[in-house]
Amino acid sequence: MEVLSSLAIPSVILLISLMLLFSKHAYFDEFLEGAKDGLRTGVNLLPTLVALMVAVSMLSASGAVDYVAGLLAPLGEAIGVPMELLPLIITRPVSGSGSTAILADLFDKYGPDSFTGLCASVIMGSSETMIYVIAVYFSSVNVKRTRHALPAAFLTMIFCIFFSCLICRLFFA
Repeated sequence: MEVLSSLAIPSVILLISLMLLFSKHAYFDEFLEGAKDGLRTGVNLLPTLVALMVAVSMLSASGAVDYVAGLLAPLGEAIGVPMELLPLIITRPVSGSGSTAILADLFDKYGPDSFTGLCASVIMGSSETMIYVIAVYFSSVNVKRTRHALPAAFLTMIFCIFFSCLICRLFFA
């Protein structure tokens, strides 16, 4: 079984290569055209990505995350969200790598099996970097007004945070 599973991916690649080689259709030309379109899309997204990376760096360096976390701590405690998670909750909508770094810091401080670590893990798995996703996806198709996308994403994130902590409290506390 181990030999069969180790040969699965090379066999699929070989099979597809043979099908492309003996086909009468110009699949490779279509692949090249798709790659060109992908490269053009990447170039069009570059200004948006640079602006987001600069904004995230400025937010982290300015101490704004810690300040907002201090303001939101009483509300978080009232709804059952540990205040230690607030930097993660504030960073998660904007930056995937920044929130991953905060998650690693939470694991170092409290441990992955602590209530804080479990809640942080569930929040990371049930949420998305919504500002990044909205900016990149909407800019790739030239949407200027996002209408209700951002408020709906924030409401969903708030629900995910509350529900993540509730589930962890029910199952692990």
